[in-house]
Amino acid sequence: MTLTKPNIKTPPPQSNGDRLPPGPKSNPFLQIFSMVTQGGSSIEEFLEEIPRWFENYGDVVHASVLGRNLVFIRHPEDIYDVVLRKANSLQKGPDYTNERYGLASFLGNGLLTSNGDFWKRQRKLVQPAFHVRRIEGYADIMVQYTAEMLNQWRDGQTIQLDDEMSALTMKIVATSLFSEDVSAEVETVGWAMNVLQSLMTSPAVLFPAWVPTPMEKRRRRAVADLDRIVYGFIADWRRAGVDRGDLLSMLMLATDEEGGGMSDEQVRDELITLLLAGHETTANALNWTFYLLSQHPEVEAKLQAEVDRVLGKRRATLADLEDLFYTRAVVEESIRLYPPAWSFGRQTIEPVEIGGYTIPKGWEINVVSYSAHRDPRWWDSPETFRPERFLVEDPNRPKYAYIPFGGGPRICIGNHFAMMEAQLALATVTQRCQLRLQPGAVVKPSPKITLVPKDGIRMVVERR
Repeated sequence: MTLTKPNIKTPPPQSNGDRLPPGPKSNPFLQIFSMVTQGGSSIEEFLEEIPRWFENYGDVVHASVLGRNLVFIRHPEDIYDVVLRKANSLQKGPDYTNERYGLASFLGNGLLTSNGDFWKRQRKLVQPAFHVRRIEGYADIMVQYTAEMLNQWRDGQTIQLDDEMSALTMKIVATSLFSEDVSAEVETVGWAMNVLQSLMTSPAVLFPAWVPTPMEKRRRRAVADLDRIVYGFIADWRRAGVDRGDLLSMLMLATDEEGGGMSDEQVRDELITLLLAGHETTANALNWTFYLLSQHPEVEAKLQAEVDRVLGKRRATLADLEDLFYTRAVVEESIRLYPPAWSFGRQTIEPVEIGGYTIPKGWEINVVSYSAHRDPRWWDSPETFRPERFLVEDPNRPKYAYIPFGGGPRICIGNHFAMMEAQLALATVTQRCQLRLQPGAVVKPSPKITLVPKDGIRMVVERR
């Protein structure tokens, strides 16, 4: 079927000079204020409000929140400007770099939070660890841990799917990082991730760091726990000094053009970034995938048929991925509807034109992947879960209409790892069972750092 869609806007719209983008003016972000002052009570309404802003004001929306000027965009051409064409005029803003309430409060100065020449150096040092051939070596680990999880499930058992997926992806990424089973630390790291998710929407951010709020106490404890785990692995590696083929070894041995490597603190920041971001995003991708499959039995039947045809009764391998094309399409469609990184931001370091408007220096531009992925200009029946749309390339769809891993030079460094992990885990689970949403359960997305299912997802296991 040929879809008729408008072409990407070319040339860009006529400049509006210094006129600010339109947007809601009268207490426009009441829900955000409520989110901060009431502990996140209306964060779900925030996600529901975003499409209305774009519908009412266009592709570039401005609002002022608690003294911060925020711009929201969804158009592929504007996203292209932000992530690539005009990237030199932008940097990571306080939501990333602030050591009080930003991601840096946990992740330090890692790839996700750093800027400028330091980021460029770190990216070059870390990139070899994610070479396609190197990460392919982790395929068997991914299948093995998924199979071990399934061995614990019983027919008719009700499981907390989000907890199961979080534990699974944590074991996979931690073993890939450290070459060791870290099952004993899964609960600790998972708790730390929950603290980080809560921190970004906590009223504690309104208080100075020296005020001992319960949130600040939890943050400090979580960071201390993560430091204990990661610095312990770094110390063990330095004592042995052996390349074990894991990501830690790659980071410890990495050198730049001058022969310099990373300090223990730099390695720590990159490891915690990979540990937290690497497991949380894939876990949520799998959460939403299994939820969507439970609501669309016709898609699930096609997936099962492919898995049965390709795998039969044997375990999945890396070589099977090229034949599991519908499995990949299911994952791609799932992260279209529910992108784990539902939004990401940059801050202007000089005035920059976006969407025909001049955005002043110091303003924050938020790329709303969630809205770009559901824009009817680029997606036929955008609210429908239809993996078939990824089986054939649509020539009318702009490249940056689909950005589950971001784009440009700062595209997610672990995107290939994440897709391989999601495909292999999905195929392995589908081979042995199907998951049914617990009767009466209501699942709603909650836009925290990642797009998480509010109150989790309860599923009933049915053995095949």
